Amino acid sequence: MRNIPVDEALSLLAIDFKADPTYRPLKDPGSRRWHVRTAYGEFEILTTGPAKWYDTCVHRGGGGAIDLAMHLLHVPFVNAVTLLAEARGSAP
Repeated sequence: MRNIPVDEALSLLAIDFKADPTYRPLKDPGSRRWHVRTAYGEFEILTTGPAKWYDTCVHRGGGGAIDLAMHLLHVPFVNAVTLLAEARGSAP
């Protein structure tokens, strides 16, 4: 589960998500801004590369899909791994 790209994790975890077409990166040309909605609220997430993410509203970031699942869904580590595995259709 650690190797799931953050962009893919968003598709597995969110009720709705979309890239912000108006976002222009300042530092890393590969970064993207996403508007994300889950059962726990709406988030504005910046992604950089396959693993790094940052929530611009609460100024908190992390690395990897598991951290992102914990943040977006307000669940502990084990639950995040289980949710990602179930969403992907694989065993944790």
